[in-house]
Amino acid sequence: MPSLIVKRGKHRWRASVQVNGISRQRVFPDDTKTSKRHAVLWEEEQRTQLEEDSKAVTGSLTLIEWAEEYLDEAEKRFSHKTYDEKRRAFKRFLKVMPPETHLDQITPPQTLKYLRAQANQRSGHAANKDRKNLVAAWNWGRKYINGFPDGPNPFQVVDRFPEERSPRYIPPEEDFWKVLDVAEGQDKIMLLTYLHLAARRSEVFNLTWSDVDFGNNRVRLWTKKREGGHHESDWLPMSSELRKALMKWWEERPIKDHTHVFLCLDEYNLSREFYGRPFKWRAHFMRKLCTRAGVRPFGFHAVRHLTASILYNEGESLAVIQAVLRHKNPNTTARYLHSLGEEHTREALERISRKAEVIPIRRKAENE
Repeated sequence: MPSLIVKRGKHRWRASVQVNGISRQRVFPDDTKTSKRHAVLWEEEQRTQLEEDSKAVTGSLTLIEWAEEYLDEAEKRFSHKTYDEKRRAFKRFLKVMPPETHLDQITPPQTLKYLRAQANQRSGHAANKDRKNLVAAWNWGRKYINGFPDGPNPFQVVDRFPEERSPRYIPPEEDFWKVLDVAEGQDKIMLLTYLHLAARRSEVFNLTWSDVDFGNNRVRLWTKKREGGHHESDWLPMSSELRKALMKWWEERPIKDHTHVFLCLDEYNLSREFYGRPFKWRAHFMRKLCTRAGVRPFGFHAVRHLTASILYNEGESLAVIQAVLRHKNPNTTARYLHSLGEEHTREALERISRKAEVIPIRRKAENE
């Protein structure tokens, strides 16, 4: 029913209609019975029109159905971190768009309004990440879901937002060696593994002894950071320093019957229940080591970039660095590895080693 409001100091009738989350309003010129009658008629016309429009898209997917189907696939296909990023993008979008909204009703102006709000509230970079994930989800739905809208991707139509991103911090090489000096036991071996393989955090956490080929001096790293989220591996040469360190750890590791190279060995506080299990997180680990070493804090991924920086400063070609980092898709990475040859890459990695003998692994005494 129309309601009386005061607008610009004058009483007027306001008509209002809402159907399936879509609302329309109109303000009439005065508070007379004629205006009220016109408002009632307008509401009836608009309600009929909205209901007809709703019936026209009844057969199309709803927003929540699309989100659930895509996220089910993403959970199987991508790493947990990537899946969680996509899930959060949908969660934010569902806060401003009703879950029962039909996909035919999602328009570029609506997506622009949503993404602009994300850019204002969070950052341009954050808005672009949401845009990227929703663009990918829409393209996936158009490819694999029957009855998905055929029109333009309403998220892709929106231009990317300007970003102001701080340069990634790469620690000086001497800071890494200071941190290595204060590390003990397997922590020291783990840090050397990150440096010599330019590995991602999860790649070292998931490293197993079957991936360490002492006979051919190479290490296999598994990743899902590829197009389509495929779980694939690359063999990388094992430098002499890393080989000595891993061989020593193989001989002195306290848990002999586990497949993983690195395990939680802490037996205090919250870590006790995870003893003997592979790492999933190492919260505050690098920050604590950096604090002990008296250097600016950096994380595992910064070591990966440090490796690239060292190779660059040594004058290595871009092709060698790309091969070590395995940044490109599987075909590009394979082309680099085949064209360079493993021994060429090995020579580059050998130059990362500090000109000193491997520091012995210090095992904690039983009474410590």
